[in-house]
This record gives sequence, C-alpha cells and structure tokens, in this order.
Amino acid sequence: MSTEIWELLSYIVTVVGLPMALAFFIFEHRKERANEEEAIWQQLSDAYIDFLKVVIDNSDLQLRVKTAVTNLNAEQLERKRVIFDMLISLFERAYLLAYEDDMNEKQRRLWHSWEDYMREWCQREDFRRILPELVCGEDPDFAAYITRLAQSADSDAPPSHP
Repeated sequence: MSTEIWELLSYIVTVVGLPMALAFFIFEHRKERANEEEAIWQQLSDAYIDFLKVVIDNSDLQLRVKTAVTNLNAEQLERKRVIFDMLISLFERAYLLAYEDDMNEKQRRLWHSWEDYMREWCQREDFRRILPELVCGEDPDFAAYITRLAQSADSDAPPSHP
C-alpha cells in the first residue's frame, strides 16, 4: 500500500473513529455513573428498611404515631434517643450521598422521597425538641437543611393543649 492510502486511512480513523470512540467513552461513563447512583439509592433504601425494622422491634416506644408517648421510663427514653441518633445518621448519609443543589429530574424525584421521610419525622414534637442535640457535630449543611424542615413542620403543627 502506498503512503497516500495509509494517510487517507489515518484521516478516516481520525475523523470517524476518534469521535466515535469519544462518544462511546462518554456513553459508558454516564451509564456507569447512573449505575453507581442507582446502587447508592438502593443501599440507602435498604438502610431505611433496616431502620424501620428497629422501630418495629421497639414498638413499645410508638415511634410511628404522630404524637409522642409521654409516659416512657428511663430505659425507653434511652432507646428512643439511640433510635433517633440512628435516624439522624441515616438522614445525614442520604444527604451527603444523594443531595445536590443542581439535581436532574430523576435525582430530584428520588431525593423528594428522602425529604418526605425527614418531614415525617420532623412532625414529631419529641424529635424536633431533641434535634439540636442530634445534629450537633454533624455536617453543617445537613444540620441546616433538616433544621429548616423541622422549623417548617413546627409551624405547621397544630397548637398543643395544656
């Protein structure tokens, strides 16, 4: 083969092959990132299900009702505090791994499920009351985020009766 043919082939590879290789690389990178995000969401979801099993195992604390049980003994109060610590840790992990200021539609939709969980727990007066202690030492952005949710839930809460 002559030099001109090799040169022509090199131009074809450069003009066609290089952009195709680049496009393939970008496609595979996006696919890998989507798979990683999906794995993160699945792990977080599994962790929340495991947390709910702890709540079920401690049903005497009545953590799934909207109003706090007021006649708990010292051991029950300690278990409730530990469970709230576990919950804050899980929420912080979800925030750090999944929350972004600039999310695409899918990320935003998935994030809203976590925000719903946080709002649900922030509706509990006993959770809101202990929240400043729970977020002490946690990520400052997460602490500010969940504190805003709690303040919003507090303003939506019905007035307490004496």
